[in-house]
Parts: sequence; C-alpha cells; structure tokens
Amino acid sequence: MLVVFAHSTTGSTVATLHRSDGVTLQLPGYDRRYRVPHDLAHFATERTFEMPGGVFGSIAAGAVFSNMRVVNGKPRHDAAARSKRVLDANKHNLSLAEVLAGMVHHAVETGIPEQAPALARKAWDARGTGDPPWTDDQVAEAVRMLTELATDFEAQGQVRAIWPDHLIAAAPPARGIRRGRRGRT
Repeated sequence: MLVVFAHSTTGSTVATLHRSDGVTLQLPGYDRRYRVPHDLAHFATERTFEMPGGVFGSIAAGAVFSNMRVVNGKPRHDAAARSKRVLDANKHNLSLAEVLAGMVHHAVETGIPEQAPALARKAWDARGTGDPPWTDDQVAEAVRMLTELATDFEAQGQVRAIWPDHLIAAAPPARGIRRGRRGRT
C-alpha cells in the first residue's frame, strides 16, 4: 500500500492511502502543534515493530476509521462490515500501537531519542507483564526511521512510503455466510 503524508489545507497533515483493492482513502491528522506528524510516527513504529494489527496494517486489510474518507475507487459491497471485523479483531494491537507510536513520537518530537528505550519499557509495564516483545535496538530503529521520515517531510512537504504486504492484517471471515451449493431434493 502506498502512503503519502502531506500538509493539509487545515495546517495539519493528511495521509493518503492507496490500497491494493483500488480504493484511495484519506486519513486526516490532528497534529498542528507538532513538528513531526503523529501518523508518521505510527507508520515508522508499526513498520519497525512489524505490527500488522496496527493502524496501517488494519487500513490495508480494509479497516476505515470514522475520520477517514474515500477519495477514489469503489469500496467492496461489504466494506463497512469488513472494516468492523478488522477493527474488532485488532482492538488490542491498535491500542498498543497508539501507546508505542506515542512514545516514539515523543522521543523524536522532543529531541530525546536516547530515552526512547526507557520510555518503551515504561509504556509496556503499564500495559503488560513480563518482558516487552521487542528489543531496545528495535525501539532505536523506530526512532531512527521516524527521524529520517520527519526530516524528509520537513524538507519536501510530503513523504511517500510503502506499507509492505506481509504486514497487512488478516481480515476475519464474515460470520453466518454459507458457501457452496445446497443439495437438491
């Protein structure tokens, strides 16, 4: 999925997502007060941590958040139901992605990238038990990727990035649909 992050007419950012099903969506950002777009932090974090159930993997699978709009293409006949299934299945991962992206965003926005691993552990401790399912090197890589993307965004006013196919969330099957032929009597 091609994702284009750009400045919007409101002074914030907008991510335009070109899904493989031919549908193009826009995801508005609500981050005018930040130098680094928050959705860009989601992209860098979820890609580095290989989170198919985060924001971008869920959108690639057919999820549409309430603030998004279709700008091109024809959604599937069951688009709303599919979106709900994907969002329901990824509720926990979306919540975790929000916490982790917020931590990476904060580290880059405030210029304290060296504190990111400690912030990530603190975020995990507030949500889970045991050791976090990532390494300090992965956290540092997410910070590095976001720093590079943010630098490009500031210099060019937009960033084009690819969300890899292997990080697309699995869409749960619809319930109650019978497939195949019924026997005739």
